[in-house]
Amino acid sequence: MKSPLKTPSSIPPFFLRRFPIPKHICSQPQTPIPTEKITSDSSLTQTHVINALLCHKNDPVSALNYFRSVKKKGGFVESIDVFCVLLHILVGSSQTQKQAKYLLNDNFGSDRSGPAPSVFLDHLVVTSKRFNFELNSIAFNYLLNSYVRVNRIDDAVDCFHGMLERDVVPWIPFMNSLLTALFRRNLMDKARELYGKMVSIGARGDSFTVYAMIRAFLKEGKPWEAEGFFREAKAQGIDLDAGVYSIAILAACQKPDLNMAGELLREMQGRGWLPSEGTLTTVIGAFVKQGKLAEALRLKDEMLSSGMPLNVVVATSLVKGYCKQGDIDRALDLFNKIKEDGVAPNKVTYTVLIEWCCRNRTVEKAYELYEEMKTMGIQPTVFNVNSLIRGFLEVHSLNEASSLFDEAVESGIATVYTYNIFLYHFSKDGKVKEACGLWQRMVTNGLVPSNVTYNNMILAYCKVGDMDMAHTIFSEMVERGFKPNVITYSMLIDGHFSKGDAERALDVFYEMVGVHIAPSDYTFNIIINGLSKVGRTCEARDILKIFVQKGFIPSCMTYNSIINGFVKEGAMDFALRVYREMCESGISPNVITYTSMVNGLCKCDNMDLALKMHYEMKSKGLQLDVPAFSALIDGFCKKRDMVRAGELFSELQQVGLSPNEIVYGSMISGFRNVNNMEAANELHKKMISDGIPCDLHIYTTLIDGFLRESKLLLASDLYSEMLAKGIVPDIVTYTVLLNGLCKKEQLENAHKILKEMDRQGVTPNVLIYNSLIVGHFREGNLEEASRLHNEMLDRGLVPDDMTYDILINGKVKGENTPSGVSCA
Repeated sequence: MKSPLKTPSSIPPFFLRRFPIPKHICSQPQTPIPTEKITSDSSLTQTHVINALLCHKNDPVSALNYFRSVKKKGGFVESIDVFCVLLHILVGSSQTQKQAKYLLNDNFGSDRSGPAPSVFLDHLVVTSKRFNFELNSIAFNYLLNSYVRVNRIDDAVDCFHGMLERDVVPWIPFMNSLLTALFRRNLMDKARELYGKMVSIGARGDSFTVYAMIRAFLKEGKPWEAEGFFREAKAQGIDLDAGVYSIAILAACQKPDLNMAGELLREMQGRGWLPSEGTLTTVIGAFVKQGKLAEALRLKDEMLSSGMPLNVVVATSLVKGYCKQGDIDRALDLFNKIKEDGVAPNKVTYTVLIEWCCRNRTVEKAYELYEEMKTMGIQPTVFNVNSLIRGFLEVHSLNEASSLFDEAVESGIATVYTYNIFLYHFSKDGKVKEACGLWQRMVTNGLVPSNVTYNNMILAYCKVGDMDMAHTIFSEMVERGFKPNVITYSMLIDGHFSKGDAERALDVFYEMVGVHIAPSDYTFNIIINGLSKVGRTCEARDILKIFVQKGFIPSCMTYNSIINGFVKEGAMDFALRVYREMCESGISPNVITYTSMVNGLCKCDNMDLALKMHYEMKSKGLQLDVPAFSALIDGFCKKRDMVRAGELFSELQQVGLSPNEIVYGSMISGFRNVNNMEAANELHKKMISDGIPCDLHIYTTLIDGFLRESKLLLASDLYSEMLAKGIVPDIVTYTVLLNGLCKKEQLENAHKILKEMDRQGVTPNVLIYNSLIVGHFREGNLEEASRLHNEMLDRGLVPDDMTYDILINGKVKGENTPSGVSCA
């Protein structure tokens, strides 16, 4: 060992705290030590004791016995030099080195009395030189260990640094003990400094050192540094054990770096080490968290094949993995399997299943698990109750949700979050009365509303269009110290747009920006959609450019709002332009985009381009929805191209969609227009057999078609069928009936319909009177025709040109019957 770097020329006397302090003592006796006259009451001086110890230099056991004997008798001063001399003697022999260790441990306490570590170290160095002892590092290391043992960590750190300054290398086990003590006290910086000093002298430590350092990095939340430290230690050839590999795997899972975790597991197995149950449990959980269920299941199988049992933590992780993949059935199968195998599910297992069953809308099963949980003696948490309440509300089981809510309130576990779940349910449906009642109940039970609570109440009033009350709640929210957030302002903006008040909506937006609340993408989309809905689509398009400059990234939904706005305004050129901009910006149109475009193109009679859009959509792997098919079918029906309409009707069914009453209505109207009432009637029968309700428009179309073909009986049967279903005719239906009956000279039946209109309180229009008047003219009943004219005037109806043509000529110019009657 190197000689000390520094040897103090003069060291003051220090005394161990456990011994009486002398009035006078010489700390620097010279060799040989002369006999001194005792000037104090003590019978033995430091010099006498040191001389006696030196006489036993070659017999350390005798030296220790002598020390104990004089100590027991009392009457001498035990100075630090005496103690150091004895330590040198003891560590000089392998037989008494342990006694030196015990001696230090016995004479150190938890307080800080006695010499500082640097002073103690200096005395060890000086006494070794003065009395010709070999400077043995054992004494230094035992001193370091003693400080750690009695939790004098600051002294231990000082001792460590003092040893390095004196070129004494701390032993690795004692160094590890000090590192561990520092880590336990969260003194990470000191530990890092200490380890850095170790490295600087080439003492990088052993496997335990690596383990301790990695554990410290993980405690600091630095898995990347932990992994780097492991790799560095491995590259330096430190003999790492299974414990280090296990904690390195934990670091890899925390990053997460599952490739590394798998690689380290394989290395452990290659070295013949069996990963612990805890290690495998951690890795399986990490794989599940990253969505790698197959790998997690493989590790589970390895765990079982090695003889380890499937514990509840692994089982719960795998159950959650199945749930995240949407495979609730397999999650429940595994849950039942572990119960059969004697593994008791815990609170977390039940919570995972209850939560995911609710998300999957299998709320009845979730409630069954909730009851089973209580039977097992596991107390459900408010989180479980909240999940169930939300689940029941989503499947419209209000009674079950209310029952659970009342139970939670009565038991005292209901929180503001519980109330907010129910409050949102009422608010989104605009049930203001119920929301207010729930608010009052919450306050009565001593709960303080949160930001979310106020937002829910604002939403309720916005939904019913009561924007004054919405702003009143907003003001109360601010007065009570709550800070409105972007959701609060966005709801108010949306509420004003829904009422068509775009100016007030924009005012709220600028107010939000003025108080430095950054709009979200949701806010921007509300504004663009709102402007488009109120017929200000060009403005929406312009403001989008401003938003993009502020960092907003438009989505497909954004462009859909503008496209739909232009479509509603009939500005298809602008809609097509926005559609091209959308595609050029790299955003792929979705079903809603194509549906809107197809609908608009069909309305402006551009069927070729509409059909092209349809084919383009199919080429991208998208499938038209029913509204898009409906628009195309209706467009071709209006063009009387029933071949194309029929092909699309068949395609709609082939892709697994079901035609609705709008599609059937278009097809039936189309066949009526091409005088193919047989096909129209077949579609009507198919509607009935498929359980699709036949509405007034369809009945009116069928009746009109059969009347045109003079099939009065079929028309009458349909009219009776319609009435039997409780469908009340409107003015269009009555006009069709009267016109058709008059054309077929069924004037008596036509007058019956007229009387029925009177009973129903429906006022005949000019077209109906024109049909009746021309019918009576044809029969030569001019008196009745004149009476009907006068009746029309008495009802306040203004005759049109057609009426006067009938009265003057007895018929409509160029027509056999009144025109203008249509139910298409």
